[in-house]
Amino acid sequence: MKLAMIGLGKMGGNMAARLLRNKIEVVGFDFNATVVNEIAAKEGMIPATSVADAVSKLEGQKIVWMMLPAGEITENQIKDLIPLLSKGDIIVDGGNSNYKHSQRRGAMLAEHGIGFMDSGTSGGIWGLDNGYCLMVGGSPEVGATMTPILQALAPNAVDGWAHVGPVGSGHFTKMIHNGIEYGMMQAMAEGLELIKGKEEFNLDLAQITELWRHGSVVRSWLLDLTAEALKDDQKLEAIAPYVADSGEGRWTVVEAVEQGVAAPVLTVALQARFRSQDSQGYSYKLLSMMRNAFGGHAVKKH
Repeated sequence: MKLAMIGLGKMGGNMAARLLRNKIEVVGFDFNATVVNEIAAKEGMIPATSVADAVSKLEGQKIVWMMLPAGEITENQIKDLIPLLSKGDIIVDGGNSNYKHSQRRGAMLAEHGIGFMDSGTSGGIWGLDNGYCLMVGGSPEVGATMTPILQALAPNAVDGWAHVGPVGSGHFTKMIHNGIEYGMMQAMAEGLELIKGKEEFNLDLAQITELWRHGSVVRSWLLDLTAEALKDDQKLEAIAPYVADSGEGRWTVVEAVEQGVAAPVLTVALQARFRSQDSQGYSYKLLSMMRNAFGGHAVKKH
């Protein structure tokens, strides 16, 4: 199979590399020509000098997978792709778009006979080696076409990917996933700050987080990353207690309000991130470190 990957940042570049290593041909474009050339040289990707050039290098049914920032950039790119594609071609949005926008975009593309898949993509900077968790929405026909590509990106052909429902459901599922992630991170950060604050015991956070990784009910990949980071630095003095929030956490809380469903933990976790932006505290340093560990998000330094 063959597809075009538009956007070769931390996620898109690694996804292109993983596809190539699993015998899926990739034509890649990014405005950073250096990145395009590096992936082409290292992984065998077919380089493109523009989106139009990338599409022109596809044959038969054309598949364009976008890894772009949510919002206007994604919206405009989809509109620009329409005249370059034909009926039966497919656009995949693998970014963190609002699911309501994906529903609208899917309906718009359907009017042109172009298939659409929204892919909630989790795995961060570790996905190249470990595989990605993919939550995808789309029609059964689009799902069937995309199956080999999803299997190549996932940890294996069976696990870590699922066609969860119609257009919009992939990004909706990922939105809730990220809301839960906020709550898990907040609980872990607050608990570890309490351990650090019990000075009379002089507890070793690296030892304790490593201990919890084996047999405890709180063991998780997030704990693995936290334990690994704390081995090298428990004080986190270089990290500012500032935690950015991405759109999915906000959208999850809005969804809870719209459904009239109580989601106090997810809501408070989001509010805690707001508070970090004008506050001080060790737990916020931990949250910032965790985001960097799994997703490569920028850390604000002192």
